[in-house]
Amino acid sequence: MIRDYFQIYKKLFYTIFFLLITFFLGFLLYKLFFQKIISPTTTEPEINTSTSTNSTGIFPETNKTDKTYYEENKNNNLPNNETNNKITNNQEETENKIIKKINNTKSKNLSLNSTDNNINYYNEDDNKFYKLNNEGNISLLSDKQFYNVENITWSPVENKAIIEYPDGSNIVYNFDNQKQITLPKHWEDFDFSSDGSQIVGKSIGLDPENRWLLVSDSDGSKVTPIDKIGNNSKYIYPSWSPNEKSIAIKIEGVDFNRQKIYFIGRNNENFKSTTIEGRGFEYVWSPNGDRLLYSVYSSDDNMKPKLWIVNAESDDIGTSRKNLSVETWAHKCSFANDEEIYCAVPTHLEDGAGVFTDFAESSIDQLYKINTKTKQKTLIATPKNNTNISNITITKDSKYLYFTDNLSKNIQQVDLSQIK
Repeated sequence: MIRDYFQIYKKLFYTIFFLLITFFLGFLLYKLFFQKIISPTTTEPEINTSTSTNSTGIFPETNKTDKTYYEENKNNNLPNNETNNKITNNQEETENKIIKKINNTKSKNLSLNSTDNNINYYNEDDNKFYKLNNEGNISLLSDKQFYNVENITWSPVENKAIIEYPDGSNIVYNFDNQKQITLPKHWEDFDFSSDGSQIVGKSIGLDPENRWLLVSDSDGSKVTPIDKIGNNSKYIYPSWSPNEKSIAIKIEGVDFNRQKIYFIGRNNENFKSTTIEGRGFEYVWSPNGDRLLYSVYSSDDNMKPKLWIVNAESDDIGTSRKNLSVETWAHKCSFANDEEIYCAVPTHLEDGAGVFTDFAESSIDQLYKINTKTKQKTLIATPKNNTNISNITITKDSKYLYFTDNLSKNIQQVDLSQIK
């Protein structure tokens, strides 16, 4: 009998203990992600993620003070971020005319070939690559099938791509001559130079001492190690700026709401750094490579992603920083020219959406044109059916905009010439 009572009390104790632990963990998550945080008067120690090949082992920084010029217009918020943005029947009729579904297949990684103005993409249904012209005609890039493709990095000027597979295999495939070149398995995170002749990436050896940011010709030859990255690979973003002055970006934590970014040149240039107000850094280069559009989240914005733009060239790095007052992610935007961008903006975002990135793949979006200098925002289209917009790609003549609907995986075309 005593043993039975003991077992009952033991189970009761474990149940109460489990409930207390669950409540405590839930409280911690609320405090960390959702409660408004008041910034302390002193900052936390800087997180040291610096890497370099120089003798001192310190990532090169400028001796000049990093000046931040911040501009914000709090009265210029998008209406659809706060309230339901209703459109008139005339608006809906116009939008239905300018938006056209191009295909019914699962499409992936849209990219503009600026030489022929065609859109290249991968079809997950038949594992083949296609191109799409302005008349909406679709044709094969190759009869060859490419199974289980995980990631695709397109050359900006050729029908050529780096294709990555789940097992780490990487190939460069030229669709014009149907030739394939194999890259080392320990290479990853690629980007092409603006003329397509070279690539930048990371070489991740088993030994942290053998991990490098590298540059090579687009066929993998003439490899040049640029910077030793050690255990800090996840803080390095290979990204060839359009003006080719920078080949990668490095991020470094400052405190809960701030990070510092560095621009890495291929010749050990001593570029300035700049501080960004938030975490979850994503970015898109402007066409001239002189500015950087980026999104971050912070406790000041209820952990929602916000768009910013900042100068990112030479001595101007960090200047003319603007909060564009738009709640979306940088990867849902694309430049039409050096001044105007098109962005998919969710009609509603919950607090904490910047932390929980699934929101970016399931939100219902509207399409906006935004002037990054004046901050003027224009609603371009509200797709008739629920649509989650990604892979925004704009033709060189700015006549058409293409995007993928993440919900159906179909490609849709927006005729920008019909917009008044």
